[in-house]
Amino acid sequence: MRKFLGFILLLAGLNVAAADVPAPEQLVRNTSKEVLEVIKTEKLSPSDKRFRDLVESKVLPIFDFNRLTALAVGKYWRQASPEQQAALAREFRTLLVRTYSTAVGANKVQEINVKAVKMADADTDTTVRTEVITASGQPFPIDYRLLKTGNGWKVYDVAVEGVSLVTNYRTSFNQTIQKDGIDGLIKALADRNAAQPAKTSAN
Repeated sequence: MRKFLGFILLLAGLNVAAADVPAPEQLVRNTSKEVLEVIKTEKLSPSDKRFRDLVESKVLPIFDFNRLTALAVGKYWRQASPEQQAALAREFRTLLVRTYSTAVGANKVQEINVKAVKMADADTDTTVRTEVITASGQPFPIDYRLLKTGNGWKVYDVAVEGVSLVTNYRTSFNQTIQKDGIDGLIKALADRNAAQPAKTSAN
């Protein structure tokens, strides 16, 4: 899952009007190229403040964290109060962004090949398959599942080398909830985030 967390940024969203949102395949191709150019040109590292700002402005808008969190929590999501759901989504989002920030440095991306997507105009759910090429190591696949919403296409799951982010976290989340309840999961996520604060520099 470190590879997934290292490449959330490659799906950074463009700030365009809903009517101008491109099809999923083109969205992935255009934005991954844009963000790679920023990383390479500015030689950003996870410790740079600019890096953190880039994550906040580009990564977060393209993801549906509420849906992603609901799927990861699974059957227990409906048992959570609105306040608990909001807390779970907030802590899970922080966990993913901060874990990504520490993992991205371990993967030097050279290129991303986006494969053609076959879908009908009426489709509202699709998968965009990509192949990530790094400076060291073999190419590996990252598949993005997107849902068409009133605010454009949003990512709600990612699979790296066939391993789903949602499925991966659902197992551990359910174990924690069964043992300590929903509040126990919220606390566990909050404690983990507090123990691994995002590092920034003046750059």
